[in-house]
Amino acid sequence: MRLTTTSLVLLLALLMLAVFPFVGEKYYVQLISKVMIMAIFAMSLDLLVGYTGLVNLGHAAFFGLAGYVLAKVSPQYEAANLWTTLPLALAVCAAFALLTGLLVLRTSGVYFIMVTLAFAQMLFFLFHDTPFGGGSDGIYIYAKPEIKLDWLGMTGNPINLENFKVFYEFALVLMAAVYLFLRRVLDSNFGRVLIGIKTNEQRMRALGFPTFHYKLASYMLSGTLAGLAGYLAAMQFGFVSPEILGWHHSGSVLVMVILGGMGSLHGAALGAFVFILLQEALSNQAWFGPAAKHWQLAMGLCIIAVALLLPRGLVGLAGVFSRKTRNDEDA
Repeated sequence: MRLTTTSLVLLLALLMLAVFPFVGEKYYVQLISKVMIMAIFAMSLDLLVGYTGLVNLGHAAFFGLAGYVLAKVSPQYEAANLWTTLPLALAVCAAFALLTGLLVLRTSGVYFIMVTLAFAQMLFFLFHDTPFGGGSDGIYIYAKPEIKLDWLGMTGNPINLENFKVFYEFALVLMAAVYLFLRRVLDSNFGRVLIGIKTNEQRMRALGFPTFHYKLASYMLSGTLAGLAGYLAAMQFGFVSPEILGWHHSGSVLVMVILGGMGSLHGAALGAFVFILLQEALSNQAWFGPAAKHWQLAMGLCIIAVALLLPRGLVGLAGVFSRKTRNDEDA
């Protein structure tokens, strides 16, 4: 019954998001586009943190790397081809995840956290301190990639991502596709093994499962999906800089996962929505005046309150309400 209710709520939320561009102002449509991209980013990290039990503090490396791939291969004043640049960006992220994963997954606990952070910082300084990545000034992307459908006999640019409403729907479709894909993965035997590794890796190893290979596959899949989010972010903003590779970006997406509820894909997406929209509201000077300059303090207090009162994150509210309803019925 709970699963059915959750599915209905998610379907309703999806329908509301689908019609929003037709009623919302341009600023808010673009804001929700950003939120949906970050929801993909958060779900990719939740696969690693919430289901595999690996806390990655360098997850932004994949996010930023995909954005830089798009920036480097795009013609300076022309639109790139999405069908070639997107697979290339994802392949580079997967390769980077494979190379780093073979090393970082030989550690565990706090050592895993520090080594992933170290690799992300190495990538940060590669783009920050060398002309290859444009230095601290970053690189501009002057035109969004085109979705060419010549193979269907459709010439021109029928899906114009320069239109903010079209880009919004494109991001929505990809967010829903990532959710359904990860849901399918986690419901498979592969997903059950990942959950078993998080619960007790030694027992899974004793049962004959090659846990290192499973963790490496999870790490690569997580990094590749983070790259998808980074590619979309670079498309939306038309700019990449070393800041998107920084540890604070990894920390922000980790907070989104914790805020929404680890080990819950829709919780991770919810955390992204709440985190960014709350940040937008608290920093609104029209609402809070001079106090808006200190929005980080209010945000920190909100996160602390959720962590203390809702150990399972915001998705834990459903369990609280259901228990309260059962208690009232029993009384």
